[in-house]
Amino acid sequence: MGAGDLGSFSGHPMFEVVALCDVDANHLEAARKRFPNATCYKDWRELLEKEGDRIDSVNVSTPDHLHGSAGLAAMSLGKHLYGQKPLAQNLFECRQMMMRAREKKVVTQMGIQVSAGTNERLAVALIRQGAIGKVKEVHSWSGKTWGDVGPVPERKDEVPKDFDWDLWLGPTAERPFIKGYYHPGEWRRRRDFGTGTLGDMGCHMFSAWFRALELAAPITVCSKGPAPLNATNWSINSLVEYTFKGTAHTAGETVKVTWYDGASKPPAEVVAAAGGRLSMEGSVFLGSDGVMLFPHGGTPLLLPQEKYQDFKMPQVQAVDHYKEFIDCCLKGDGVPGANFDIAGPLTEAVLLGCLASPFPGEVLHWDAPALKISNHAAADKLVRRDYRKGWELG
Repeated sequence: MGAGDLGSFSGHPMFEVVALCDVDANHLEAARKRFPNATCYKDWRELLEKEGDRIDSVNVSTPDHLHGSAGLAAMSLGKHLYGQKPLAQNLFECRQMMMRAREKKVVTQMGIQVSAGTNERLAVALIRQGAIGKVKEVHSWSGKTWGDVGPVPERKDEVPKDFDWDLWLGPTAERPFIKGYYHPGEWRRRRDFGTGTLGDMGCHMFSAWFRALELAAPITVCSKGPAPLNATNWSINSLVEYTFKGTAHTAGETVKVTWYDGASKPPAEVVAAAGGRLSMEGSVFLGSDGVMLFPHGGTPLLLPQEKYQDFKMPQVQAVDHYKEFIDCCLKGDGVPGANFDIAGPLTEAVLLGCLASPFPGEVLHWDAPALKISNHAAADKLVRRDYRKGWELG
């Protein structure tokens, strides 16, 4: 995502890459060739210390476990921040990110590019105007399997000479390097570093219904899928049920949203209501007057089709997700569409589902103002993480 973000940002005429950072020398060299005038670092802390006077904004596109540490440090210096999703790897850091952005009055944007596109904006407009009536429930799913059902390999491999394993670990506890198990892409499966399929795709796919229904924090969350095999890996085939307080767009005082991934799928009656066939990833909104199927990345479809064949779709306009952020930074104000006041609560909902997975069948009550699981001490301990010495949050 770092390379992709750089490519997207560099299309703006007022964007200049001043400094680059990567713990993998191969990746850093590839970026240096694209931006030869940039100063290169392998430790983001050194970059911020030495380049603070020369930079206006920071892009954090690291593995999830460093989003909070690097992002908070950058905002503490008054730098605008583009942060990849999820906003942070745990709930405490996520809340701190949102609060720090407000405190420093910086421009922020989380990397949920689809939220700026025509399709999601159309889906939000349809729900908001009551095209399917009041929403009774929502089902979202992804066929990805960012988890692991196998044990941790009992070996220690030699760290490649062009890769700084210690810096890559960052705030997490020391452990042996295992080739192909963490870096470059498998970290999403590991509980200390990634957030599984839900953390990977949830921020994208929760966005439409979170915005459309104007939801706040969940009231409860309950995992009904398998627990993780151990403390190292995320599970696959998740099924997570959320309860939110109802809004003007919902049919009751509360509204249920259910997440599925891997082999877990919505029940047959939901599939039937969605036309009998589901895409690999998407959401179904069940309303009092109809159904909206919203394939991830696709165009929303109102059902039954014969009822909506003469329906006039609202006109919406896409926004350039990256240009929007830069333009707001240049003006020194403005509110990008995925700013942290939106991205923070959305990510908290996602992370609550991740947190629930080790406790299948147990309904966890979320006290959002107190940032606390109010009825489960073991779950509440997972709201924040322990930090390796020298990597405490700034």
